[in-house]
Amino acid sequence: MNLLSRLKPSLKLKRLLPGLDVLAILIWGALLFKYWISGQLRLLIHPNYFWLVFITSILLVLLGIVKARLWLKDLQKKSNNGETVQHITLFPPGWGSSLLIITAVAGFIIPPVVFNSQVALQRGISESLPVTQAQTESFSANVKPEDRSLIDWIRTLNAYPEPDAYQGQKAKVTGFVVHSPILPENYIFLSRFILTCCAVDAYPVGLPVKLDRDRSNYPADTWLEIEGEMMTETLAIDSQTMQETPTEKRQLVLSADSITTIPTPDDPYGY
Repeated sequence: MNLLSRLKPSLKLKRLLPGLDVLAILIWGALLFKYWISGQLRLLIHPNYFWLVFITSILLVLLGIVKARLWLKDLQKKSNNGETVQHITLFPPGWGSSLLIITAVAGFIIPPVVFNSQVALQRGISESLPVTQAQTESFSANVKPEDRSLIDWIRTLNAYPEPDAYQGQKAKVTGFVVHSPILPENYIFLSRFILTCCAVDAYPVGLPVKLDRDRSNYPADTWLEIEGEMMTETLAIDSQTMQETPTEKRQLVLSADSITTIPTPDDPYGY
């Protein structure tokens, strides 16, 4: 009699465990929908995949509702006839669903953040696009120099990488400040991250900017809008990452005439 009374709570717990699977599906559907409707999705993946995330969130919610109804019917049926089903699993029952639930809850509590200058230095700032990046679709020679964004300038250099060809051209670009340890103290990198798929494969691109004062006046990660004129200088920034020994190379440099601090854009990445 004592043994049966001890087993009853365990049997009830086993009947409730499928509810964790239902909760995991529903909460992940809600998290993806929250990212989509709040606009935070732009910090995680390329806009081309927004529709896929939206559809997935709806399907997960619908699947969770269907599984919840089936589970409740099954729970009622087992309660009436007293039947129980034994399952053999690699991990203790409920662990996988519990981890998914905990991860989703963390996603609700901790918002995605924009990559900063430290990440840019670790990944290595480039003045060119990788071979896997589509280049010709967004490049247009008819765009006025002063109307080009920072990403447009990178695409322009990628199409024709001779810096002297752009000397004297006006520019107005925005990006975040990176203090490179291998640049002089009156230089900063103005950088942005480009997404090809998701934040995991985001890579930084940027241009060196020559200041009329020490760069300490512009803290790292500050977003700036800079107007000026393009020029060429020989700088020691030709390295795969900023930790490697650089070699000197002629670079296209933006000589800043006007610098304005701006808030972090809602859509900080390029594509």
